[in-house]
Amino acid sequence: MEGPGLGAGDALLILALETSCDETAAALVDEGRIVSNVVSSQADLHARFGGVVPEVASRRHLELVVPVVREALGDHSLDELDTVAVTQGPGLIGALLVGLSAAKALAWGRGLPLAPVNHLHGHVASLYLEPDPLEPPFLCLLASGGHTLLVDVPEHGAFRPIGTTLDDAAGEAFDKGARLLGLGYPGGAEIDRLAREGDPEAFDFPVARVPGLDFSFSGVKTALLYEVRGLGDRVEERRADLAASYQRAIVRALVQRTQEAAERTGAERIAVVGGVAANSELRAALPDATAPPLALCTDNAAMIASAARYAEAIQPPGYLALDAYASAL
Repeated sequence: MEGPGLGAGDALLILALETSCDETAAALVDEGRIVSNVVSSQADLHARFGGVVPEVASRRHLELVVPVVREALGDHSLDELDTVAVTQGPGLIGALLVGLSAAKALAWGRGLPLAPVNHLHGHVASLYLEPDPLEPPFLCLLASGGHTLLVDVPEHGAFRPIGTTLDDAAGEAFDKGARLLGLGYPGGAEIDRLAREGDPEAFDFPVARVPGLDFSFSGVKTALLYEVRGLGDRVEERRADLAASYQRAIVRALVQRTQEAAERTGAERIAVVGGVAANSELRAALPDATAPPLALCTDNAAMIASAARYAEAIQPPGYLALDAYASAL
């Protein structure tokens, strides 16, 4: 997955938008240095539903995108920009279209090029930002609410998937587990918090071992469901132990596969990105792996601007026909 880029080191002031799920984000990045990175989360809005409602997310993006862009620009003007970048996919189609339409309008109004960015490339590119950019090649675990991948990153703007999930993503497994435990949204953060109070060895939750370097998390979710049902009224007193044991099972699977991939590929450096990279146990279990700052693990626009430095920018009016896509390409 790659494309010809603008070239590392190009003097570029990039305004980027990210609206792939439930964060409305805009950022200004100057040659890899974050000038601003504004994220307006909809977590509280969706918490009552236990997860993201696509139509609600899209409507909220419409309300927030202009204020977020204005805040990201700060004292800078649109005339100072060299290019506009935006997440084209994968993600929720309605949400993506809000960001894509806004980015087209901003770029077209100033006659600027537009760089459409793959959201997954954005997560990897979060590692390229100042002050401590990671240079390829490296092996990367990309774990989020919608995706779990192991990718070989040979150069900026490119990666080769070598493992993926066959069912639930790791972040999705955390969110579904949190709902089973009666915890709030987003589930990954809630489980991480509660797990610190529990015993990770209290329950044995198996994670399926599938061929190759792929993952499978649907089974561990089912195992938690059966344990919760079996405990009945005792769930409340065992909730912390359940959270700790469930988290341990998912983290152990991620770490074992990542280490196995490193051995098979001969990778000398490992990185971990995506929302799940914010998990405290995962970060502790991969102490030698490079991970972005916590603010750059979850969806944000600075990572999209970072990826845009190595993506193909389209000159006007060529980008006016661009469409969003829901699934990874």
